[in-house]
Amino acid sequence: MVQRFDLIIVGGSFAGLACARTAALKGLKVAVIDAKAEPGARVRTTGIVVKEASDDFDLPSHLMRKVRGVRMYAPNDRSIDLSAPGYFFQATDTAGVLRWMASEAERAGATLLFGRRFENAIEHERGVALPGIDLHASYLIGADGARSKVAEQFGLSRNTRFLAGLEIECEPIEELDRRFLHCFADSRIAPGYIAWAVPGVGVTQIGVAASRPEKPDLGELLLRLKTVFDIRNIRVNARRSGLIPTGGTLKHLGTNRVLLVGDAAGMVSPVTGGGIHTALHFGRRAAQLVSDYLGDRGPHPVAQMAREAPRFRAKMMMRRLLDLAPPNLLINAFLMSAPAKAVAQRLYFHARAGSVQSFEQWCEEFEREALDQTPPELRGPTLRVI
Repeated sequence: MVQRFDLIIVGGSFAGLACARTAALKGLKVAVIDAKAEPGARVRTTGIVVKEASDDFDLPSHLMRKVRGVRMYAPNDRSIDLSAPGYFFQATDTAGVLRWMASEAERAGATLLFGRRFENAIEHERGVALPGIDLHASYLIGADGARSKVAEQFGLSRNTRFLAGLEIECEPIEELDRRFLHCFADSRIAPGYIAWAVPGVGVTQIGVAASRPEKPDLGELLLRLKTVFDIRNIRVNARRSGLIPTGGTLKHLGTNRVLLVGDAAGMVSPVTGGGIHTALHFGRRAAQLVSDYLGDRGPHPVAQMAREAPRFRAKMMMRRLLDLAPPNLLINAFLMSAPAKAVAQRLYFHARAGSVQSFEQWCEEFEREALDQTPPELRGPTLRVI
């Protein structure tokens, strides 16, 4: 017997689960389908959450750890420290966060159908039929990653430009300064992107990515890390790999009854590769649009999403420059310069300026609670006598 839903979401990661929870809370009958066995299986991302996402979405603090600065290394191992007052990143137990999001979506009323693979679908005037798994939806959302099967099935735009990434997860490295995301600019190891070492939630994550068709070199990265940290006795617990779309938001995002969101729609920063914040935001937004469309004759979700989706025009220009993979001699010369520091500050911390004091001094004052937290004196209201 065919199960019928108002909305079926293909893909049970950040965009799909955020969409499912919001849609269910709005009263839609919602199902999520995903081929993996459970929400935390086969994680493909490092799971760094920017402050904006942490502010906009209530994620559980026990599954995250704040990292307040970025330490950027040149190929010659010289480094600069970047930070901004009030800003931070969140390293996450990504599998744990996805399991929590799945439980919240289910608690809101969504049906989670893990272990079911999307193979084909038939769109008609009033919805979409999935004959292979006996499901029918009034609307279908594809949140199924960079190589979206939904996009392929319905002839939508598809990602064609990628970063290829590799990462290992190992036991904590004691020498790694846990205040920083450690980022390595090196065209020999990571042409077109960076390598990283992240002090995560009970683990250290070490990874590298490169612009395709170049290949990231994890072995060379580990050799490089030996010059900075003591990694002789690291114990690897997990390995992962994946593709990060860098071509910007796609042109054709949907049909009459189908819409792409998240990585499937190319909603990922072409420069940093960050896509969790946009996945959460536009996953929820897609649910709102579909709810309005189905229940209240609101604007068509595809047209409205096309108007709201980020275009990344400036970042696309920067991506073209990064794809040239400048030689390490140039990176060594440029990275320590004031213009390079200003660009890096803008990329990591957006419009926020760096602190006038050193990060070391700020941390010392913070740890001994010596920061001035006295609120400014504000003038009281002046009452006019009439």
